[in-house]
Amino acid sequence: MRLLGMLTLAAALAAGPGAAQFDTSEQVKPILKMIKPQWVSLREYDGQDLLYFTLLEVYRCGIEQIRYRVNDGKPKVWQTAPCDGDGTFSEIGAEIVPYTGFPLGSVKSLRVELTYDDGSSEWAEYDRGDVLQ
Repeated sequence: MRLLGMLTLAAALAAGPGAAQFDTSEQVKPILKMIKPQWVSLREYDGQDLLYFTLLEVYRCGIEQIRYRVNDGKPKVWQTAPCDGDGTFSEIGAEIVPYTGFPLGSVKSLRVELTYDDGSSEWAEYDRGDVLQ
């Protein structure tokens, strides 16, 4: 419920006149720090573990790179959609697939690292139970 409230607030800010800007690290860092426990989510669906990057896609403007590591595997780069460039809340269009799949039950732990457009970085680690929906 807390996450829904934050997203609703962010959308409301972006929709009104003088909408809040979400296109630089300076603007997205405070939000991303606040929602760090929800950067990613995991869902068991159709015989797979689906790892979702939905919130990071929403705040992709201001993020230079998203790297993630599943269990003890090699780090991978999550390719975000291009930034809208209009300086407002970045919608996720129907053409964007905000998840990647893994064999069912195989995702035990995750590490996600964000590199912002100012060169700074921040990371989070999650156990399966932390992000399983």
